[in-house]
Amino acid sequence: MSTWEVRKERPGDAAAVEALVVLGFGPGRFAKTAYRLREGVAPDGRLSFVACATDGGALLGSVRFWPVSIGDTLSLLLGPLAVVPKLRGQGIGIGLMQRGIEEARTCDYESIVLVGDEPYYAKVGFAKLPPGRVRFPGPVDPNRVLGLALKPNALVTLSGDVKRARIDDPVSAQAVPLG
Repeated sequence: MSTWEVRKERPGDAAAVEALVVLGFGPGRFAKTAYRLREGVAPDGRLSFVACATDGGALLGSVRFWPVSIGDTLSLLLGPLAVVPKLRGQGIGIGLMQRGIEEARTCDYESIVLVGDEPYYAKVGFAKLPPGRVRFPGPVDPNRVLGLALKPNALVTLSGDVKRARIDDPVSAQAVPLG
């Protein structure tokens, strides 16, 4: 494989991103709790990135971040993070997350949460949250609930139910749709 670069997702990338997500997660992805939180809410376009081959622009990976509320705190939900299956383990997913986290630190969000494998996501700073303190709707293994602080001490008091962001929330309203 040639080298790759991370850039902001563009509206013209939508079909390729969707194809990559289908390839990586299949139709069962819609049953996951994270998908319920994304329904009816757009990802923050400022925080949607793709990895492309530098020798022709083929899409190799993508990541999006979605506004959510946890208690009274506006946070982000990471995902889906998708990489062409045969290219996994080459740093593409890590590079996408690093870029997204870097950009998210300039926004008004307090933290990022996700449900995933701690050894992988710890590479970019995520840590397991105390079981039961941050509660996702639906079935979720509490040992897979991870968080990353974007603001100092943001995880110390983070507590509550994870809910779909409201469009009338002043910070959510600042989320920029793709396009």
